[in-house]
Amino acid sequence: MDSISIIVPCYNEEEALPLFYKEVTKVLQSMEDCRYELLLVNDGSRDGTLAIMKALAAADEHVRYLSLSRNFGKEAAMYAGFCNADGDYTAVMDADLQDPPSLLPEMLRILRSGDYDSVATRRVDRRGEPPVRSFFARAFYRIINRISDADVVDGARDFRLMTRSMVEAVVSMSEYNRFSKGIFGWVGFRTCWLPFENAERVAGSSKWSFWGLLRYAVDGIINFSQTPLTLVSWSGLLMTLLSFLCLIFIVVRRLVFGDPVAGWASLICVIIFIGGLQLLFLGIIGSYISKIYLETKGRPHFIIADTNKDDAVRIH
Repeated sequence: MDSISIIVPCYNEEEALPLFYKEVTKVLQSMEDCRYELLLVNDGSRDGTLAIMKALAAADEHVRYLSLSRNFGKEAAMYAGFCNADGDYTAVMDADLQDPPSLLPEMLRILRSGDYDSVATRRVDRRGEPPVRSFFARAFYRIINRISDADVVDGARDFRLMTRSMVEAVVSMSEYNRFSKGIFGWVGFRTCWLPFENAERVAGSSKWSFWGLLRYAVDGIINFSQTPLTLVSWSGLLMTLLSFLCLIFIVVRRLVFGDPVAGWASLICVIIFIGGLQLLFLGIIGSYISKIYLETKGRPHFIIADTNKDDAVRIH
């Protein structure tokens, strides 16, 4: 009999987690032709999330909880789940019920057909999302697909069901700076996209601020594309050529027309413009260097402080 592991990263989800557990358990119990385990990952929550996880685990033998020693971030929590998932199929879901558990039977049926290695979900609308966030989200998907070799679909959720072989491929990409949407696309495999209408959170509030999402998008671009560095190089070359042409123009004008030195205002504007570009380029280069710095440290992605899983991978 096949088995399925459901990874649920949680950060301050004490309100939503009981509701999610009720819904997902009802769906999983209806799938009588497979065994299942719920891997609840506590990402350093400051509310009663861990206590709820322990209570669920004590009442249900299918529940395993992994409590990280601090807040490592959703990417690390997902990676901890991947490293500890034992199922033949593995899914990632949010605890806020924005990822409908009712899709799981259809996703499993598609994978069992043997035609695909992954069934991923994407929202067909952004109902309930602020217009500014929607605009920047669409812009991000357009940009990253143009400048990187990762296939990131507009509206894609982390919610997907994968075969064991794909999960092992994802785990093998042990980079410290993780961007799972890009990793899922980069490893390849045959993916079936399952559209669904956007659902709002069942309880609580989103842990992602606009600036948090912006930083996450910038990390995704830096992690999967060298195009910003290429643009910096070509811009530097272009500015050098323009400067050389301007120098020739000034010398010729002085020798031929005898113009006195003039144009201090325009000179200051040019200096400020070029100085601003230099600082911008240094910032882009510095972002890449900081990523290299974090990778070379070799620090673990996560540290599990408490769990009821006997063979858990506690540090990775």
